[in-house]
Amino acid sequence: MSFFSNILEKLGIGKHAAPTAEASPQNPGAATPGTSAPGTSAPGATQSTAAPPAISEVDVAAKLETLASQHSEKLNWRTSIVDLLKLLNIDSSLSARKELAAELNYTGSTDDSAAMNTWLHKAVLKKLAENGGKVPAELLD
Repeated sequence: MSFFSNILEKLGIGKHAAPTAEASPQNPGAATPGTSAPGTSAPGATQSTAAPPAISEVDVAAKLETLASQHSEKLNWRTSIVDLLKLLNIDSSLSARKELAAELNYTGSTDDSAAMNTWLHKAVLKKLAENGGKVPAELLD
């Protein structure tokens, strides 16, 4: 599992919403009321395929604020990648952040940890938004 995938997992991003079953688990071949049994079609009915389950959107800020309120240490996840990772109980060491930077294609010097951390924080929030996370606009600038 990639480092960023671990972040997504901790936030519950990318999880599919519970699929709606057309047949009950106790009787998987049964048709729902008003429909035909599987493999048959009602006169004049057209076959349709079920849409894939929707990806649920996760309010990243709300989730992180909740975690921060329960954390013994005061963490500023809104500006610090280290605090964001600590809040998610993910390794926030320099070597771990360098690994994350490499995974997210950071092109700067990893020896300049301040610049790398600033870039990482913005990149992680942007990637969270790209993957179904609801991130406040002011954090994406």
